[in-house]
Order: sequence, then structure tokens, then C-alpha cells
Amino acid sequence: MQFAKRLDRIPPYLFAEINRKQNELVTKGVDIINMGVGDPDKPTPADIVQVMHEAIDDASNHNYPPYQGTQEFREAVAKWMEQRFGVTGLNPNTEIVSSVGSKEAIHNTFLAFVEAGDYTLIPDPGYPVYQTSTIFAGGEFFTMPLKAENNFLPDLSAIPEEVARKAKLLWINYPNNPTGAIATTEFFTELVAFGKEYNILLCHDNAYSEIAYDAYKPPSILQVPGAKDIAIEFHSLSKSYNMAGWRIGFVVGNAIGIKGLTQVKSNIDSGVFKAIQACAIAAYSSTSEAKHQAAMSVYQNRRDIIIQGLQSLGWPIQPPKASLYIWVPVPPGYSSAEFVTLLLDKCGIIVAPGNGYGAGGEGFFRIALTITEERLRAGIQRLKDAGIRYTG
Repeated sequence: MQFAKRLDRIPPYLFAEINRKQNELVTKGVDIINMGVGDPDKPTPADIVQVMHEAIDDASNHNYPPYQGTQEFREAVAKWMEQRFGVTGLNPNTEIVSSVGSKEAIHNTFLAFVEAGDYTLIPDPGYPVYQTSTIFAGGEFFTMPLKAENNFLPDLSAIPEEVARKAKLLWINYPNNPTGAIATTEFFTELVAFGKEYNILLCHDNAYSEIAYDAYKPPSILQVPGAKDIAIEFHSLSKSYNMAGWRIGFVVGNAIGIKGLTQVKSNIDSGVFKAIQACAIAAYSSTSEAKHQAAMSVYQNRRDIIIQGLQSLGWPIQPPKASLYIWVPVPPGYSSAEFVTLLLDKCGIIVAPGNGYGAGGEGFFRIALTITEERLRAGIQRLKDAGIRYTG
């Protein structure tokens, strides 16, 4: 048997390699502090779990769900988008589709719109799925560098015209993974104009829209007038409601984008279990701002522990306003891979190397705020004990 040649172009999935290293060290008795993977460590809220218990007992939920999501789910999404972002007039029948989290919907969007010879415009560094899905769809990716001097926003003027004219999709992700950067509605306005000029479907991966600190509220690209003519937005309950394993989210926006994605999905998956959709409805309709802020305060406290700890060791970093991640420069004299290996060997700490998110991530590593304050403090102490500092 022989693999398809496209697999030769696919690098090992970053988190799979991290998990492999962790398991190897654990078998050797090493106490690992894993700051590598953004998997929320808190349980799903009890009121959502209770809805699941009741929904499982309801026999009407045991059959196949509608491919695009139940009517009730899509209407709840439209209401939430209006309440959260002020985005009105969304049609639940043509402009919203449920998704199995965000990852599958992201991948299936490439299958819906990208063919051989097409370009996709993807951020570098960025979520690895943007690159691998381009390869699976037979397209070519053009990377948009995210640089600190530009606040980790892509420079649209640096995209060659011949590439822009061949591009089918442009991907952004704010609050950003891995950099933790944020975007303004002014940048989104510029992006919408660019998408319309070149007839490119704008895809905003907004999975971290609810993970924000210091009273900051991340925007939706659909808040920009005319954005729905050219943009779709991806949302997930994984991080916002500690529902990573439930696999539920939605995509909203341009009707053609939603139609193409729905057509692919209807041939690949059979929708999201209706009981889980009922839980998502409960999350969107019953979670109060006070409950949400209480959950966010946990991550904000963790952020502050890491930022203050690294600053005390010389790191020139500032606290991000959103996301689950701290994007940290490696000390001079090290590559990303070398420094990550040093942390693993000397401290038993796993972090994600920046170059795992693209060549533009070289010189950085990513810390995820998904372990307890106690373990984060222990990680900082291990750095101090090992004499690891930022000097430069």
C-alpha cells in the first residue's frame, strides 16, 4: 500500500508531535508542565451539562440532525450575533451553518472553493490547518507575514497583484493564534475593501472572540458595513464555554460562502448531534456576562502570572488583550527549536515552538494558559532555578 503523494507535503501535525514527546518523558518519570496545547482545563459549566443529560433522554434527538444545524440552533446563533456584535439581519436559513467545532469547517471551506492553480492567502505564523488544507485541496498558499512591528497584522499592500487575482480565500484570525494579537474594525474595513477589489472570500477564524481581558471586546468582521458581501466568520464553543470535546460551532456570513461549505459538509459529515446543539443553544442564551467575566478572570490571572514571571527574568513582553496564548521571543543565540528543547531538557516544560506555525514564527515560542496557576508558578520557578533568562 502507498500513501497519496499529497501526504508527502504535509508536515507532522504540531500538537501530535508535542503529545508524543510528552508521553515519552512521562514514561521516564519526568514531571511535565505542559504549556503547549490550548485545551481548556476547566470543566464545561454545570448548567450546560445538565441540558445534555435531559437532551440525551429525549428520543427526538436520537435521529440524524439537519446537515446545516437545527432551526433552533441557527436562530439562537443569529440572536447571539446581534446581542454580542450588533450584527443584525442574518438569515438563519442561508447565512448560518453549524459546524463540528471550527477545524472541520475550516478544512471543508478549502474543499468548497480551492482548485489546482488557485492561491490561498494565509497568515505566517498561523494555525497550521490553513496550510495543510490548501495542500489537500490542490491549491498553492501565499503567506502573509505577521510581524511585531506591524502589530502582527498582515500588510495587504505587500501581496503581489498577480497573486491576489488568483486568490480564492484570504484567512485571518483575531484574536490571533499563536501571537495573541488583536485587530481593529479599521483593519477589517481595509480587508473588506481588498476582498471586494479582488473578489476573494474573506475567512475570519474568530474562535477566540470571547477570550479577552481588561474589558476588551474583540470585534466581528461582520460589523463592517458590506462585509457580508465578501466574508464568512467561524465561531466555536470550544474555548469560550470549555466545550472543546463536544465539537460544536458555527459559520456565519456571506450566503455563497455558506452554501459552498454546506454542500461539502453534507457529503462528508452528518451534522452535529442534536443534543449537543441544544447545549450550545443553552450556552448562548443563558450564560450571563457576570458568569463569563468570572471565567475570563481565571485566564487573566494566569496571563498575569506568566507575564510578570517572564518580565522578572528579563523578557521584553507586554500582556496580550485576548486569546489563550502568550507569544514570547526566544533569547538571542537560540532558534525556536533549540530553546524549546532546552526548556524540555532542563525544566521539564513543554511549550510550542514558533516555527511550528510557519517560518514567520521563528524566534518565538507559544505558552498556552490552560494549566493551573500553581503549575504556571512552578514553571516560572523552574526557569529561575535553571538560570534561564532573556539577555539581549
